[in-house]
Amino acid sequence: MVQIPRTKYGTPRRAVLGAALAGVAAPALAGCVTSGGDSGTGSTAGAKSAENPLGVLPDAPLEVVVFKGGYGDDYAKNAESQYAQRYPKAKIDHKGIQRVGEALQPRFVADTPPDVVDNSGAGRLDLPTLAAASKLSDLTELLDAPAWDVPGAKVRDTLLPGVVEDGTLGGKPVTLNLTYTVWGLWYSRPLFDQHGWAYPKNWTEMLALCDQIKRAGIAPWTYQGKYPEYLNDPLLTMAAKTGGTDLLKAVDNLEPNAWKSEALIGAASAIAELAGKGYIMAGSEALSHTESQAAWCQGKAAFIPCGSWLESEQKGVAPANFGMVMGAVPALTAGDKMGGAAVQAASSESYLVPAKAKNRAGGLEYLRILFGKASAKAFAEANATLPAIAGATDGLTLTSGLSSVRDAVAAAGKEAFSFRFRSWYAPLAKAVDDATGELANKRITPQAWAERIQKAADALAKDAGVTKYQR
Repeated sequence: MVQIPRTKYGTPRRAVLGAALAGVAAPALAGCVTSGGDSGTGSTAGAKSAENPLGVLPDAPLEVVVFKGGYGDDYAKNAESQYAQRYPKAKIDHKGIQRVGEALQPRFVADTPPDVVDNSGAGRLDLPTLAAASKLSDLTELLDAPAWDVPGAKVRDTLLPGVVEDGTLGGKPVTLNLTYTVWGLWYSRPLFDQHGWAYPKNWTEMLALCDQIKRAGIAPWTYQGKYPEYLNDPLLTMAAKTGGTDLLKAVDNLEPNAWKSEALIGAASAIAELAGKGYIMAGSEALSHTESQAAWCQGKAAFIPCGSWLESEQKGVAPANFGMVMGAVPALTAGDKMGGAAVQAASSESYLVPAKAKNRAGGLEYLRILFGKASAKAFAEANATLPAIAGATDGLTLTSGLSSVRDAVAAAGKEAFSFRFRSWYAPLAKAVDDATGELANKRITPQAWAERIQKAADALAKDAGVTKYQR
């Protein structure tokens, strides 16, 4: 999965992450990778032991290719230094590049890939094609290996909820994702403190607070109107809390009438109520992500829905001492199947070990180090980004936004969830986005919203030419 770009303008990061979760194809690669057949590596491995659980040959060279984007590659070099300390006879060849797919496509075709790859950025490798051609290692062995620096734990035990699932294709874990994105509602804590406003725990409290905010001369909400997928996040989060995991499965598995469920119509009704009561800033429909976020930073609106990259994206835009923080989307009903602290979250920044790597064991070992707590902590400190490793930010002095994201993940616990339909079915994602845009602007009812999306889901379900996925 691709890193969310850290440029301040251009394609909205929410849309970029959606593309990342979809494993967007590198077109040239799709026609070049053969099915291969044998997923064996042809590489040799050493004896396994408590000190060397993956059987690394101490003197085998290790080639690491990293996408050198907004996060740089110093964090990767830090993990390589730890590898060199453990295996001082191993020569490490580090490459920090962009356009990962273009650079590595010929090597995957020729079965001469590197030992470990950070598959991120524009032009990345097409993961579904590689997985189907048996070009990616099954990472189960790594996940079940002892964690690098958490005694008594396996690697999988140290990962935040959903990380293993995010990297699973065809029933096998083939990537491991380094960063963790969380979605919620953002606000300025100093602004709330100034007015004596408390963050709402449920939708009834949200509506009451919106009335107070409006009376204070501030728009309660704005959103990235040109990209209504941002507004889908609180809508879908409320629906998921109401309907629980059964709803997630029904939606993602294209089950009949899933979008007509009470949970989804109820959540759509909540968004429609915001619009109907005038609680969305006038003109939001016409604003881009940068424009709406700038208006929010200027104090023109109290809430904006966004992912956890918002603080980084608004650096240099938000005033000093703005104190932005993220809160979990309030519960919609008293009978919700998930707790009020549940959050929508997904991992990104995708690492893989090619099946034909010469030093496959070394590649797995490198990831065991990179996904260790010490490496993750260094990454978080350098990049102000939440890693996908539990406890990685413990003891760090964090910004207000990152601190709130960390606290939200901790409060959610195992109730961090994600929908998969956006990454699996782009036409359905667009149908949902378009319908929500119409809903927020009072051009369709919640019932019409549900019927419109269900029609798109049914068409996909009946299309034999579309590969179907199950959760």
